[in-house]
Amino acid sequence: QVRLVESGGGLVQAGGSLRLSCTASGMILSVFNSDTLGWYRQAPGMERELVATITGGAVPNYQDSVKGRFTISKDNTKRRVYLQMNSLKPEDTAVYYCHSAVRRLWGQGTQVTVSS
Repeated sequence: QVRLVESGGGLVQAGGSLRLSCTASGMILSVFNSDTLGWYRQAPGMERELVATITGGAVPNYQDSVKGRFTISKDNTKRRVYLQMNSLKPEDTAVYYCHSAVRRLWGQGTQVTVSS
């Protein structure tokens, strides 16, 4: 059974940094290597929105509001995708979810709270 398990959320002051990790537990390596993996977020009362994705060929894509501040990367050998978040703003506060396009699977989410 494949599961996406996120970690790394927390409370940080504006201007600070956090790194989120998502491990694709139980996913075959060849599937992970070809998958498009993404980070999405959902703030209270808002729709879930795309933050960043990374293709099997490691091509990243970012929402405009996080460009230059966030970096998505992956480690195929660990079946892990990361989201490095710098210069955090209060408006980045949300539950962050990991997503697998191939498996159409979501993680359970990790809370990120940025205080002003």
